[in-house]
Amino acid sequence: MNRRNFLTTTSIIGASLAISGCNETDRQAIDYTKHPKKDSFVKKDVNVNKNKKVIINLATSWPAHFAIMGTGVDKFAARVKDISGGSLKIKIYPKNVLVPALAVFDAASAGQIDAFHSGPYYWKGKNSAFSLFSGIPFGLTAEEINSWMLYGGGLELWREQYAKYNLYPFLGGNTNIQMGGWFTNPINSLDDMKGLKMRIPGLGGEVFSKMGVNPILLPAGEIYTSLERGVIDATEWVGPALDIKMGFYKVAPYYYSGWHEPGSILELTFNIQSWNKLASEHQSMIEVASSEMNSNMTYEFHAKNIYALQELQSLNVKLSRFPQDVLDAGKKALIEVVDEESSKNDNFAKVYKSIKKHLDLSKQWDDVSLKYFLNER
Repeated sequence: MNRRNFLTTTSIIGASLAISGCNETDRQAIDYTKHPKKDSFVKKDVNVNKNKKVIINLATSWPAHFAIMGTGVDKFAARVKDISGGSLKIKIYPKNVLVPALAVFDAASAGQIDAFHSGPYYWKGKNSAFSLFSGIPFGLTAEEINSWMLYGGGLELWREQYAKYNLYPFLGGNTNIQMGGWFTNPINSLDDMKGLKMRIPGLGGEVFSKMGVNPILLPAGEIYTSLERGVIDATEWVGPALDIKMGFYKVAPYYYSGWHEPGSILELTFNIQSWNKLASEHQSMIEVASSEMNSNMTYEFHAKNIYALQELQSLNVKLSRFPQDVLDAGKKALIEVVDEESSKNDNFAKVYKSIKKHLDLSKQWDDVSLKYFLNER
């Protein structure tokens, strides 16, 4: 055998031995006893601020542990404490404990509290543009308004406007589409709206006012009693999940689908000095936890509403839609309100222009996507 043939034969034999050595019968068994057990993975806290304990005093416009909105803030506070390893604590003061429900804006602005959780439309008396940040009648849905806030310039405009009041806002949840309200008597035409005393805030209240309604701003705890005593004839609140807990169906049995708040933003807002004092790590933790709260609250409203609606129907609540002349009047009134406020307030005009641009583009997309799908589903 010559040298070349010898080398070729040796290579083939060697390869064959290598391949045969890799078969299953000759494979060395893995010793799993040397792998860590599941219970050996213990949670380890990394606390970069362990020697720095910070307390944030946060007041809300809601009763203690109020469903979804209040409990959402409770979960946010627990999340911040967990993420920070206990170095950052959010101390929650429900409405009227530290400050009145609708005084949280002023209290934070003045530095009396560090932060609050509420809704921007409550402060339209200070600047009509604030009502736009919650949403507009016949306007952006929850998904659309979140997209405007985060990717359409809305959040930047909001912070620009609030900075004038020493405040720094974050998205703090979304009620999702709201119902049109509870009425003590049925609405058969636009004439039935005229002269009604109705609890309704924000831009929706301005629109209803143009339709002959007397809008009244009341905190949550006073609404039921006001309905029961005839102080008001109607109220909007949120949707089935929260409305059923308020017991409105007992005193105002006519429940209408809505268009005045298609996706209302809630706010987590800080006194700007309190915010700037926080360590950058703590600021990041709050940003992450507030983003989580914003998403979770939106989804929880939807999940709870679909079950609460079934319960309301079992209570023989009359579910209705507003007559067409009411809808037509509402759309006309919205145009009038927007024109009037835009002429009086440059801030309002600036914010509305941004919303309108986003809404027009979104409607084009929705018409060929979501609207088509929902009609066919």
